[in-house]
Amino acid sequence: MRPIVRPELSEVRAAARGLADVLTPTPLVPLHTFEGESPIRLKPEIHQPIGSFKLRGVYHAVAALAPERRAAGVSTVSAGNTAQALAWSARRFGVRARSLMPETAPRAKIEAVERYGGTPVLVPVAEVFRFLEQHGWEGEPYAFVHPWIDRDVLIGHGTLALELLAEEPALEVVFLPVGGGGLLAGVASVLRAAKPDVRIVAVEPEGCPSFHTARREGKPRRVPCQTICDGVAVPYVTEELFPLLCELVDECVLVSEARVRAAVRRLALRDRIVAEPSGALAVAAAEDARLPRSTRAVAVITGGSIDAARLAEILAEPPAPAS
Repeated sequence: MRPIVRPELSEVRAAARGLADVLTPTPLVPLHTFEGESPIRLKPEIHQPIGSFKLRGVYHAVAALAPERRAAGVSTVSAGNTAQALAWSARRFGVRARSLMPETAPRAKIEAVERYGGTPVLVPVAEVFRFLEQHGWEGEPYAFVHPWIDRDVLIGHGTLALELLAEEPALEVVFLPVGGGGLLAGVASVLRAAKPDVRIVAVEPEGCPSFHTARREGKPRRVPCQTICDGVAVPYVTEELFPLLCELVDECVLVSEARVRAAVRRLALRDRIVAEPSGALAVAAAEDARLPRSTRAVAVITGGSIDAARLAEILAEPPAPAS
């Protein structure tokens, strides 16, 4: 096991130039309140071409492959958003994309992968993680893009931090969901290099506290994982990424399933933003933090791929009591 080397600021800036004609600008917007200005602003990555931030790292990793290696096709493992990013990127390069996905993945994500031209291979959840832990891709002809420990993926994700600092130079706190840790590692690496006093808060659902548990115990371990937040439902932190995440993160907070659902509902009805549960995690944590109004804080909304039936169910629930 070789720990991941922190992405360099120069590498992320170069990646941003390569992504300039791929990404959609996602300017910061204020969190709506009825009580005056909120200290929280939102980074709505739902407006990227595939509906999530994943395009940043995945496209950069695919573009970084040697042409002859890329020509064999590309593959990944994904709950859905990485698979969409891979299919979108592969189509742009004219190659095949194959993604191993849990059979429990939301139908909206599976269908989106297919419509982008990718091939979803649905297997039991346990098989997805067995494939990762046993390096199942080593027997494949495809070029494998690891969603968490591919350093080019982390570099691409780091471009989000460049945008944050360009629009909010006085940034003080950023809330980021963590599943496998790729987004957190990429964004936090840039912030530590460019503005080291920014407080970095990792957010997990109570139903899958893999990083929270690893930090507490000082080493990664597998945890039970039962959560509505399918996009971050990763039951362990990899040995390769754990040291870097510990080095970068100031705090890890847990959010209840009820609070996640309430955040999805409030974003849709008050902010007119459709977010999937994992995409709303950071917003729920930022609201719970009760920050002073003078704080310059950002919560990243990472994705918006949610099944219509699930969204309707959440919207029909009674609003949470006013806090």
